[in-house]
Amino acid sequence: MKNVATDDRITKEEVINAQKTWGDAIVSIGKAYSNKGDYKALAAKTLDTLYGYDEGTVLFKPTKASKKQFRLTKEDALSYFVTGIVHEDHGFALQPWSKVRFENSGIIIDNDSAIAMGNYYFTDSNTGKEAKVEFTFGYFKDENRKLLINVHHSSFPYNPTH
Repeated sequence: MKNVATDDRITKEEVINAQKTWGDAIVSIGKAYSNKGDYKALAAKTLDTLYGYDEGTVLFKPTKASKKQFRLTKEDALSYFVTGIVHEDHGFALQPWSKVRFENSGIIIDNDSAIAMGNYYFTDSNTGKEAKVEFTFGYFKDENRKLLINVHHSSFPYNPTH
């Protein structure tokens, strides 16, 4: 393991702040879409500022993806959030959602990387109902010590009736 300077170590607070920022971004993209704003540019900026696609490999398995389950490029991730090049995408962030709430089951921090796992809840702006989704997010710090996502796995909880 490389020697990590103290200011490069990831903290639990940084992970929680990154989760809030991610949730707020998903809500903002949906609001921009509803208000006929430039939601695609906002989604692209979200990917640039919150994900590590420009730094290296990002492993992304979205919740509502079945034919193309894994989104290893920024263009594929953008398609998932706001539609685009992948035919099955309907724009997850365009729902729109009024709130995203994270409940971490646990966070593992290994100096310059972190993994969080738990449930997050998406509140539908139209109905007020929450959708429960399981998540695992991996984080690392870039050269500017900014926390970025390099693993994003989401899935609906197992339902034995289906």
